[in-house]
Amino acid sequence: MKRIKIKELFITKPVGTKVCIKGWVRTKRISKQVVFIMLNDGSTIHNLQIVTEPEKLTEEIIQHIATGASLSVYGTVVASQGGNQAIELQADTIEILGTAIDYPLQPKKHSLEFLREIAHLRFRTNTFSAVFRVRHAISYAIHQFFHEQGFVYLHTPIITAVDAEGAGEMFGVTSLNMEQLPKTPAGQVDFKRDFFGQKTSLTVSGQLEAEAAALGLAEVYTFGPTFRAENSNTTRHLAEFWMVEPEMAFYDLADNIALAERFLKYVIGFALEHCKDDLEFLQKRELDARVGKQTDNSFLPLLDRLDNILTYPFACISYTEAIDILKASQPNKEKKFAYPIDEWGCDLQSEHERYLVEKHFTKPVIITNYPRAIKAFYMRQQEDGKTVAAMDILFPGIGEIIGGSQREERLDKLTEAIQSMGMNSNILQWYLDTRLFGTVPHSGFGLGLERLVQFVTGMDNIRDVIPFPRTPGNAAF
Repeated sequence: MKRIKIKELFITKPVGTKVCIKGWVRTKRISKQVVFIMLNDGSTIHNLQIVTEPEKLTEEIIQHIATGASLSVYGTVVASQGGNQAIELQADTIEILGTAIDYPLQPKKHSLEFLREIAHLRFRTNTFSAVFRVRHAISYAIHQFFHEQGFVYLHTPIITAVDAEGAGEMFGVTSLNMEQLPKTPAGQVDFKRDFFGQKTSLTVSGQLEAEAAALGLAEVYTFGPTFRAENSNTTRHLAEFWMVEPEMAFYDLADNIALAERFLKYVIGFALEHCKDDLEFLQKRELDARVGKQTDNSFLPLLDRLDNILTYPFACISYTEAIDILKASQPNKEKKFAYPIDEWGCDLQSEHERYLVEKHFTKPVIITNYPRAIKAFYMRQQEDGKTVAAMDILFPGIGEIIGGSQREERLDKLTEAIQSMGMNSNILQWYLDTRLFGTVPHSGFGLGLERLVQFVTGMDNIRDVIPFPRTPGNAAF
């Protein structure tokens, strides 16, 4: 008989129907009269209760029905005698598919730190199965949103010779023998003898290639892995993460901001609609973790935080306005900021972003027109000569969730910015060509998928929203 998913059983409730289900044992309780097994197959946060009589099972099967073991169960769907669920399965036969001797995930609470050490098994916990179903829903919604908007999905290269951010924090890619590196007469590594004939790295962004595509296809987006060799061991940074990067021809900064806000609300609304059970579980988990701890009066439960994103328009202020607010704030006056705000031109830190979002406005904030000196070379220079047409969207608990800008479409201004940053204009000649042949105003932004999943799931650490995190000193699994 074909397997049916537990999620489908809870939706259809086919009482009286013979079915076959397969899954992993979460808990078991065996007495002389009855056997209770809670089974989960990953399709839902809810377990299905299996009920049978001990005499229907051999001693060997009873011995191997343990937490973590996988079973195939055939039986009849019946109305549940308990109050926790509407149906259960009266088993006729149970087959052991896989035993779980010395299984490290016993039916008790495990710390997230411990679960990171056995990341290959953490998908079987309630918390992580919920997180990754939500991640899936968000990823699906991203594609659906852009498809509905008429965007073209673009696959940009992972291996690149260009540093899109101009930061230099990239992972090198080479096929050269590290023990016998070829050298130039000047004693430098001879990358002409490498696989690609030049120095290459893992990409930090697909933006530049997406810009080229947008100047022919009008509206495109990329969605793929990116890499930063930044030595940051924080709850907000990963060395490998997924980026969503739309690029749009004929969009100015205001168009870009409007699309980004619409996009965030669409995706979060999709998760609320399609992941209700998982989000309710994650909310309860978060609230349970706060029991006995000092309560912040501004704290909102997870579902309320998500609803607020959909309900209220985002605040929108300039960088200059943000600096004025921060300079006049109590934390700044009382020197409670680790990075005090003294003058215009400083880069905003996470503590500043969170103050604006969580304390001052109590909702997402869009900051525009940043100083040119602290932003990337490709952002459009404003007429004041000091700022660029940039925008960051800040979320509560996260800080920056989207960064974007109107791109510099003027060849002379872009060339000047590249030269001022000491970048290699020869490698970027193809990018400059897009401004030489039919240039147009255009804009785009980037969203780190993991930060969005963090916000939607309420997880504190970004390492808990990606299957196998890559961080400084860690490339396990």
